[in-house]
Amino acid sequence: MRKKLRPSGGYRRTASFQTATIIYDGTYWFCEKFLDPRGRMADQMVQAARSGRQNIAEGSRASATSSQTELRLLNVARSSLEELLLDHQIASVEGQFIEEGGYSEQLASARLEERERKRKYQSDPADLSDPSNRIPSCPQCGKLMVIRTARNGKSAGSQFWGCSSYPQCKGVVES
Repeated sequence: MRKKLRPSGGYRRTASFQTATIIYDGTYWFCEKFLDPRGRMADQMVQAARSGRQNIAEGSRASATSSQTELRLLNVARSSLEELLLDHQIASVEGQFIEEGGYSEQLASARLEERERKRKYQSDPADLSDPSNRIPSCPQCGKLMVIRTARNGKSAGSQFWGCSSYPQCKGVVES
């Protein structure tokens, strides 16, 4: 009597393969953003995620001929994903990346800093961190000055403040 092959394949529809694919994609993105992409830790983490995904696929394909092979490959996949988790924890403890605070948290923090800077500037317009407060006005016409470089004469090559409406206004300010 001939032994029938068990159904196999169809792994792309399984929750384990879909989850492993998401873990792989997320790990790849994470390592690109938060770790040195050419570093050993990033390489190990991406390889562990890839190995987990590939072993689930291979185990599903092998299920037609051997349950033992299927279970062994699924166990290897589980071990790979567990290794990935441990690598993540090790990198976290060593301070190789920030465990909390993704893009949205960083964006919110940057927005708060900018709002605070604007609020501070509005209450104190003489804030020296604003470059417009350090640009002098032309003594002749009142427009803002720009830094220019003398082309000829005894001061050739040196910089000076010249009126932004040159050649109509030839006002200068000693720097």
